[in-house]
Amino acid sequence: MEALPRETIVDVLEGRLREDILTGRHPAGSYLPPERQLADGYGVTRTTLKHAFGRLVQAGLLETRHGVGTRVRDYARLGGADLLPMLVRHSPDWIGEIFEVRRSVGALIAERAAVRATAEQRAELGVLLAEVRAADGGDAVQLADIEVHRALARATGNRVYGLLTNTLFNAYLPVRAALVGPFTDPEAAYGRLEPVVAAVAAGDEGAARRAAEAYLTATERIMLEGLA
Repeated sequence: MEALPRETIVDVLEGRLREDILTGRHPAGSYLPPERQLADGYGVTRTTLKHAFGRLVQAGLLETRHGVGTRVRDYARLGGADLLPMLVRHSPDWIGEIFEVRRSVGALIAERAAVRATAEQRAELGVLLAEVRAADGGDAVQLADIEVHRALARATGNRVYGLLTNTLFNAYLPVRAALVGPFTDPEAAYGRLEPVVAAVAAGDEGAARRAAEAYLTATERIMLEGLA
């Protein structure tokens, strides 16, 4: 068993500040109160506050200007996809929008992979697909399924598709346990994914897109039922 991480006071403060930003208590474009006032308000030292600020600057929620202060960034306008896990943790209704992107990007990746995959990549897809069927337990099946999609993205020959695939999977992390529904039965998970791999292996881009759309729609429905 893996030991659970212990929260530090910096972790707790970071979470409080993040929620206060995302709920609009500190709106985009506004400057936070002076550090001493803010530290007193949260009941922490200024050193602890600075550590929490550093994390939120790195996350893209704050920006600090020497001699001016710390301002809340307009993350909706300026932020990147790396914010998605944080936003999903704050509000799971982001998942619906992530799924919309997942459908369109996933179908395009399958189509491109059917045209561009090498013989070696097609063989790798077959091996990874077999691992979905052989996996034991929903979590293991889910992880094996993810590796097939990573391989499909690599087979497009476009590294950006690989990064987009990783970004979407990372966005699921805060609620991944609730999305295990499509993967509790290894044989059923294999059956849904096999037509995608078969169409890519055959080099049939139209069939690959249709199979991917069917797979993504079916798994999305099951996952949303798990979240409901």
